[in-house]
Amino acid sequence: MTPAERRHMPLSPDMPGCADPSVLARISSRFAAREWKYWDSGLSIANFERVSEIGYRSNGLDYVPRRYCVARAVFSDGATRKVTYAIASDLGWLGVLGYGVEWCVDGLDRHHAYGGACRAARP
Repeated sequence: MTPAERRHMPLSPDMPGCADPSVLARISSRFAAREWKYWDSGLSIANFERVSEIGYRSNGLDYVPRRYCVARAVFSDGATRKVTYAIASDLGWLGVLGYGVEWCVDGLDRHHAYGGACRAARP
């Protein structure tokens, strides 16, 4: 196995932590945009609590480096829901975009893109 950072087109294992404000802001803004555009729900994330890492490179050194996280989010409707997300070395053009974030809100994955209870978003 060749670690991802030693390949011909390397992927960096350096990425922000789970509680990084830029990561949480990206999740919040993309969630609000999706809810407005597709569901017209008006829901937004007001705050994140209990942010923790649940895995780092859990799939192995030869895969795209990912940091797996979970948090409790407080929404504009007052409800709290679990958010599971992965921060990954970006696969954009030659990695120039830095990192990507994939996320799933438990109970609001209406098309089950991540499976029941956001299973596919976890390590």
